[in-house]
Amino acid sequence: MARPYRSVLYIPAANARAMEKAQTLPADAIIFDLEDAVAPGEKVAARDALAAALANDYGARARIVRINGLATEWGAEDARFCATLPADAVLIPKVDSAAALDQVAALIPDTPLWAMMETPLGMLNAAAIAAHPRLEGMVMGTNDLAKELNSRFRPDRLPMQAGLGLCLLAAKAYGKVIVDGVFNAFKDEDGLRAECEQGRDMGFDGKTLIHPAQLAVANAAFAPTEAEIDLARRQIDAFQAAAAEGKGVAVVDGKIVENLHVETARKTLDRAKAIAAVAG
Repeated sequence: MARPYRSVLYIPAANARAMEKAQTLPADAIIFDLEDAVAPGEKVAARDALAAALANDYGARARIVRINGLATEWGAEDARFCATLPADAVLIPKVDSAAALDQVAALIPDTPLWAMMETPLGMLNAAAIAAHPRLEGMVMGTNDLAKELNSRFRPDRLPMQAGLGLCLLAAKAYGKVIVDGVFNAFKDEDGLRAECEQGRDMGFDGKTLIHPAQLAVANAAFAPTEAEIDLARRQIDAFQAAAAEGKGVAVVDGKIVENLHVETARKTLDRAKAIAAVAG
């Protein structure tokens, strides 16, 4: 049963109070950020604060640490430091190629790696990045990508579609987790819901978030609805009954149900069970 990643909340690693509060938040995963959310003068101290925080129990929440890039003065030491932490994954910023993962993998022998996908070159190399044997997940960095593209914000995210699509195809081709970028207007619940629903419909596993107030919307959007769970059960039952009669297809609600629909239905039920286990 795969771990859900409906809601992936960024928390500054320099903010001890925020990290403590995160132990009680209904987030599926937490990104403890040593990069953008930490001022240059606080980078070293943030490592100590993070080590103290991760000594605590975060329950079923995935613990992901975003390091600074290896090209910075903090990146290599961040990576070595992460090798000593009880983290579930290390998130590498601005991954342009599989070689960038190799460099971090050499410093962190065992912890799974995740890649921030936020540059045009990263989009073009998404398949090679997703194929890396140490990679387990990809995170869309849509703010940085918009900056690199010099694109304007649109509610339909049309300027993002090429990059989002390339990364989605790569992640799905190699069986990696992929979560959508952040929605900046954290007080705009309707806008967040619309963007979550767009990402869900595209195939993302969840969404990165910048504020706890966004958690409920993301958790609801990326979870199967009761109607979807009910339909999945009925599709499986109908197909099994048809198969017992020697038939290769069934009909549910006036629509054909084939084996591929049953596979999707089973995934829906598995996802619902995984979410229930986290919430339980």
